[in-house]
Amino acid sequence: MENNTSIENAIEYRRSVRVYDQTKEIDTETVKKCIQQATLAPTSSNMQLWEFHHITSQKIIDQLAVACLNQNAAKTAKQLVIVVVRKDLWKKRAKANIEQLIKTFGNKPKSDYSSREKFALNYYQKLIPFIYTDFLGILGCLKYGVSWLTGFFKPSYRQLRNSDMRIVAHKSAGLAAQTFMLSMAAQKYDTCPMEGADTIRIKKILNLPFGSEINMVISCGIKKPEGVYGERFRIPFEEVYKQW
Repeated sequence: MENNTSIENAIEYRRSVRVYDQTKEIDTETVKKCIQQATLAPTSSNMQLWEFHHITSQKIIDQLAVACLNQNAAKTAKQLVIVVVRKDLWKKRAKANIEQLIKTFGNKPKSDYSSREKFALNYYQKLIPFIYTDFLGILGCLKYGVSWLTGFFKPSYRQLRNSDMRIVAHKSAGLAAQTFMLSMAAQKYDTCPMEGADTIRIKKILNLPFGSEINMVISCGIKKPEGVYGERFRIPFEEVYKQW
């Protein structure tokens, strides 16, 4: 297998940096480019239920640092990227996928579509609404019960409750966040993903809608030597690797 040294180098370079060098700036356009690359990350059903809030204003960084419990990684950051889950936008994202499919297949009578094209359109027109539609968690529980019963007889998709779909959306956002951090590492820029934060305050600072959720806050900058806390520690690979 041919080695991709640039990817390997980025993975090796990336560390969670807790203290940044305040005398060293990072280029806003380069960070923006890394965010653009993050949007190429895998995402469940290509729904892209995310937003990336790129914070360059020192005033807002200071406010967010307080909401991040005054962590040094936030207080000393030159820029911040807030990864926001937008499960509430599922209808808009599904519509965008339908429009893209019609553009790709051609705007023609449905009877003229191939079976593969019909399946793709039905996926976003029928299946996605079935999965994402809920009312106070009741419909999700009913759908989960049906899938659980169906699972006795054949493989069945079971992630149908509101809590399940939140996990799905956050997993996709997490993949994008990691892609962003690796892209930053390739530029020799440092990052730190932070989950320890008052997410309600963050939403208020950014004026985010009720249906949004904070996935993580990523601080950005150039590390100081003391910003990396010791050698990287990982559980022995043999303990976590299972080959079947």
